[in-house]
Amino acid sequence: MAKRRQFTAEFKVQVVLEWLSGVKAMAELCREHQIKPPLLSNWKQTWLTYAPRVFAREEAQAAEQERIAE
Repeated sequence: MAKRRQFTAEFKVQVVLEWLSGVKAMAELCREHQIKPPLLSNWKQTWLTYAPRVFAREEAQAAEQERIAE
């Protein structure tokens, strides 16, 4: 029985950003990396769901820094 491949978070982000930026089409990325389109779609959905949290943390940290500065 074949072992399932595991992809790093960095790899997933790189592939999704290539797709979203229009550098490569979904089909091209899937062929190049030998992944199925539904998997890439799941990665994109996860990225779009959690990406705003990155900026929310930055805003929260900025607010904390202001409070500490006072």
